[in-house]
Amino acid sequence: MPSAAEFAWLIPVLPLIGAVFVGLGLIGFNKWVNDLRKPVAITLLSCVGASAILSYAVLIEQINGGPVVEHLFVWASAGSFILPMGYVIDPLGAVMLSLVTTVALLVMIYSHGYMAHDKGYVRFFTYLALFSSSMLGLIVSPNLLEVYVFWELVGMCSYLLVGFWYDREAAAHAAQKAFVVNRVGDFGLLLGILGLFWATNSFDFQGIADGLASGLASGSIPEWAALTLCLLVFMGPMAKSAQFPLHVWLPDAMEGPTPISALIHAATMVAAGVFLVARLDPLYSQFPSVGMVIAIIGTITCFLGASIALTQMDLKKGLAYSTVSQLGYMMLAMGCGAPIAGIFHLITHAFFKAMLFLGSGSVIHAMEEVVGHEPILAQDMRLMGGLRKKMPITSITFLIGCVAISGIPPLAGFWSKDEILGQAFNTFPFLWAIGFLTAGMTAFYMFRLYFLTFEGDFRGENKNLQTELLALAGQVTDGDEDENNHSQESGILHESPWSMTFPLAVLAVPSVLIGLLGTPWSSKFANLLDPEEAMEISTNFHWGEFLLLAGASISISAIGISVAFSAYYLNRLDLKSLFVNRFSKINSFLQNKWYLDDINYKIFVKGSRKLAKEVLEVDAKVVDGVVNLTGLLTLGSGEGLKYFETGRAQFYALIVFGGVIALVLLFGVLGG
Repeated sequence: MPSAAEFAWLIPVLPLIGAVFVGLGLIGFNKWVNDLRKPVAITLLSCVGASAILSYAVLIEQINGGPVVEHLFVWASAGSFILPMGYVIDPLGAVMLSLVTTVALLVMIYSHGYMAHDKGYVRFFTYLALFSSSMLGLIVSPNLLEVYVFWELVGMCSYLLVGFWYDREAAAHAAQKAFVVNRVGDFGLLLGILGLFWATNSFDFQGIADGLASGLASGSIPEWAALTLCLLVFMGPMAKSAQFPLHVWLPDAMEGPTPISALIHAATMVAAGVFLVARLDPLYSQFPSVGMVIAIIGTITCFLGASIALTQMDLKKGLAYSTVSQLGYMMLAMGCGAPIAGIFHLITHAFFKAMLFLGSGSVIHAMEEVVGHEPILAQDMRLMGGLRKKMPITSITFLIGCVAISGIPPLAGFWSKDEILGQAFNTFPFLWAIGFLTAGMTAFYMFRLYFLTFEGDFRGENKNLQTELLALAGQVTDGDEDENNHSQESGILHESPWSMTFPLAVLAVPSVLIGLLGTPWSSKFANLLDPEEAMEISTNFHWGEFLLLAGASISISAIGISVAFSAYYLNRLDLKSLFVNRFSKINSFLQNKWYLDDINYKIFVKGSRKLAKEVLEVDAKVVDGVVNLTGLLTLGSGEGLKYFETGRAQFYALIVFGGVIALVLLFGVLGG
């Protein structure tokens, strides 16, 4: 009987077939296909669901000790050059396949309710299926070149989904920003891939690592060149996984529909960078200096995201910067030489962050019925409050996500995040200290989000506050428009439909329990990915060190939760007078996102526009001038020569005779 891994190539292909089939229908029979909402949704859900079932079968085989399966075929060849393509199934790939298909399937179910009244419903589901297929193809890719193909497809799909509401200026700009920033990272990735092929004559992950080690040993490859190539390849994950300074696209990606935020920020696009670094661990483990660079960048990203999240009032933006921070933790683990810890946090984070984003979408969906569809109002926590009584399922699952990401045992986030901090403590103590401080900040801003959204009194009906927030955003409306908007605000807060709450309930289960698979004294997750390393982790485990570090981590998280509880639930702690007014410059620095967007705008956006303007002037004055001068000379010479076209043979003979005399005189002068 053939194994499930033999059919694993169907996992990315099935959603692709569904997306292509519906996409062609939209192109050829747009109105008819758009009317077939439920059949299209069922078709694409079935494709992703079949991929999920096959992924689970593959994962079960790997858990039971199944071998690594690799199927390759020659895609291109020229002389001695052979380029293989195909797919590979190993424990890491099996885990990622199950994760992506699970989250994608739940997001698609959720989208059925969230996008029910959107005119682009069918197009949205098509993009979702194509996006899922691209990420699944990336996971099963056996070499860097095939990874790059699917890497770009993921980027293209993210552009389509972030800019899904392209008629909104903010969404169009966010899609362009995400596309351009990722192109910067992808350019470095492409250069690194080509450079590694030049150095090792291989695109295979292990082949590259072995070839580079051999080249360094023989002296045929300088160490500086190897380091440069490793860092160039890392530029791709820097952009995809939103690492400083290429993180700026991810918060703006919130302009897309909320289900996309859950999919991008949980299990697909941002996970691709971390996954690629894990795949390249045989290469990066040879260079401790590269690992240190990755760890430093991850730590900066971790602290940066958490610090900015402290001041965010937009619910989705707060979760977006939280994602940036957690991705920094994952990269910190990779830089510390602990890829299993990084991947484990990727898995746990995917479940509770998907739940948090879908929960935020449930809140926004309810808020839109009260304050209208203006994102500035529907997503601002200053207009929320008291939603726990109206939305019990959403509030309970959101609270579970907050506890999990804060690192409170026994929920999932505690086991994965503390494993990273433990590795950092043993490798880079200073970076551990920053990560430790960030853990307290994480607990504070996450419970700040929870208390502002779900506790207290509802503030959404405060018209003066709505007007004030619109004014702060520069969207002041006149009286007639304001009256029209208010006339539509007659909805009542209520819980979201089952299609939106069901995925929340499902995601809550792994958010609570899945961390138990990675207990440091007996990690089943590590044993699946690398039994030798799992044995080493278990052997080196000491209860004293674990209890000390875990106790410190829980304590600082508890402090963060307590501060948020006092300030935003009990209202006994006035943070504005204690910190905001005293440290106004720091608060402004954080509110303005470390001024990184402003710096990028002045240097790159304005700079590129200035350069384009100068190039345009050169084109208009120099290039067009040369062309116009050539045309003018041609026209002038034509006008002059037309008088020599008389039609008289005698005149032409005279001209020939004169030319001969002139040539004789010229040669005579030159000869003399």
